[in-house]
Amino acid sequence: MSRAQPQSCRPSRAAPEATTGRPPELLRLPGGLRLHRRRSAHAPALNRAVRANLEHLRPWMEWAAEAPSRARTAELTRAGTAAWEAGTDFMYLAGLDAAPGLVVGAFGLHGRVGPGALEIGYWVAARYVGRGIATAAAGALTEAALALPGITRVEIRCDQANGASAAVPRKLGYRLDRVAEAAARAPGETGRQLVWVMERWTGAQ
Repeated sequence: MSRAQPQSCRPSRAAPEATTGRPPELLRLPGGLRLHRRRSAHAPALNRAVRANLEHLRPWMEWAAEAPSRARTAELTRAGTAAWEAGTDFMYLAGLDAAPGLVVGAFGLHGRVGPGALEIGYWVAARYVGRGIATAAAGALTEAALALPGITRVEIRCDQANGASAAVPRKLGYRLDRVAEAAARAPGETGRQLVWVMERWTGAQ
């Protein structure tokens, strides 16, 4: 896979499940990387980042078929705030201490894979692919998710053709649970979805 392709996974389409816990709103990672809760005030920077990366995202993200308006991005950030409060989805933006205000990626924990589970979705800006951002952020979100009450499983799903995305759960020690048939909604997708799973160890035999 070339560096020009995105590291991105999109959430599944099942009805969201709510969790009673909430993950940290700020996660600081090595190398000056941070994940912070996405809020309405971040909509302009997020819109700029998405519009600058449309070609990079389009093969794997159906929503990247056309450039979002500022109003549309603002609407989505408001919806994300409501979902956080409801406990169904937890949306983050990735940034660097060395570049305040710059969005280098977007991540989320999504309650769309059944009770007791969250799915990680993500994309990284083209300029920052290959720096380990997706792996570091997904690792931090995996730990945060499994620390939540009632959450015992985390999933990462991506199309079989998206080698960069598949490398992330593989590096983190996720188990490839199955290859599922899924509608191909973006140009690069094959319709065969890899479902990677990480489960909380409970000590049970």
